[in-house]
Amino acid sequence: MKQKRAPAGALTLAVALGVGGAALPGSAAATTTAAVSASHGSAGYGSATDRTRLQEILQRLTTVDGAPGALAEVRDRRGSTVLTSGVANVESHTPVHRDSRFRIGSMTKMFTATAMLQLVGEHRVRLDAPVERYLPGVVRGHGNDGRQITVRQLLQHTSGLPDFLDHLKPQEVVANPLVRHDPRDLVALALKHPRVFEPGTGWDYSNTNYLLAGLIIEKVTGNTYAEEVRERIIEPLHLHETYMPRGSAIPGPHPRGYAQPGKDAPLLDITKVDPSVGGAAGGMISSGTDLNRFLGALLRGDLLRPAELREMMKTRCTGGKDGRAYGLGLESRPLPGGGLYWGHTGDFLGYETMAGATVDGRRATVMVNLGPGGSDAQSDDIEMVIRTALSAGRPSAHR
Repeated sequence: MKQKRAPAGALTLAVALGVGGAALPGSAAATTTAAVSASHGSAGYGSATDRTRLQEILQRLTTVDGAPGALAEVRDRRGSTVLTSGVANVESHTPVHRDSRFRIGSMTKMFTATAMLQLVGEHRVRLDAPVERYLPGVVRGHGNDGRQITVRQLLQHTSGLPDFLDHLKPQEVVANPLVRHDPRDLVALALKHPRVFEPGTGWDYSNTNYLLAGLIIEKVTGNTYAEEVRERIIEPLHLHETYMPRGSAIPGPHPRGYAQPGKDAPLLDITKVDPSVGGAAGGMISSGTDLNRFLGALLRGDLLRPAELREMMKTRCTGGKDGRAYGLGLESRPLPGGGLYWGHTGDFLGYETMAGATVDGRRATVMVNLGPGGSDAQSDDIEMVIRTALSAGRPSAHR
């Protein structure tokens, strides 16, 4: 669920210790086929040249980069296209299904922030109110103080709170993937450690922020976080392939999720895991179609009033050289040739994902079924899919 580049993603690896999951022979690259397929909507996305470029990157993901399978769903005003490469299951060599569901990791944060900003628009939450107002006494210890941290700072990762994933032993999660985690226990684990910086004085990605955001949503509404996201976002947008799962299974067609403990090590099948270790920070399941529909609706203003959408899109630099900036659960990145796209990355056990959209209606989502253990090249090519898809047909774009 983390965004820190090295190592990429959730519960990073002492899966390297090889505990838990089903060990499978060979590396990802050794067990992957290079098959690529495409299916189109009524009009189809982009030109044949655009789709060929995307297919080439997907094929690179499932050969050179070493992922078992990959999927991209891309959409513009002309239509949509689903592209796949490689396999959903390295034992049966089943191809990746065009309607695949998968764990979306930190892309969950876009949904959490949207629900919170709806509450802001309803005057039930104030962005610049202290966390203490909604969760009295919860954030305390080692310099962490909910009286000094605002809701906005939670959503923008400027709270200075330590990330619970930095202190949760991943081998314990992988060895016991079906154990249920209470978000308050995970928050308490983080708060045993000193704050990273004084609130508002820096930026540091912390999943603890979004567990607390989920708890605020529950406290204010009296409903579970899952109920609020379902009633506010999933049902109104008819996202039939999006879930706040209660159990360890992924409903509907889905690729197996794998981790690779080390170079040339056997893959571990870690498809089944209790999502509570992600919760409001990273526990959701969705599909390329649904994520693109969600992002389109969000940027059109269908989910938030103009004032709250403006707040969401007020970004601050994250300190990297890639031009990435973070708003409230939504980040911006530069496009080749100028302009920005909006979206989020996601990592959860078994999957690495990314989605992006432009304000003129272009959208793209990509998934590979390997993580943790994917290479930097895998992460780079995942982003390249998004950049290529969102730049297609723009005369000023440089590829």
